[in-house]
Amino acid sequence: MSTLKFHIPRISCGHCTRTIENELKEIAGIQKVESDILAKTVTVDFQAPASEDQIRATLKEINYPAA
Repeated sequence: MSTLKFHIPRISCGHCTRTIENELKEIAGIQKVESDILAKTVTVDFQAPASEDQIRATLKEINYPAA
């Protein structure tokens, strides 16, 4: 399993974090998603078939691109 932390500058509230968590959890292979509103970060635990590129693409698609 791999873990990545993404800085998401557009996180500003609980709705933002719920949206991100719900969308990322739909990707096959995502094990865990944790958001930190104050740090504006999202930590993702995943394994194949999920990939960093796929996670970044999903974040961009839902208008929360990783910096």
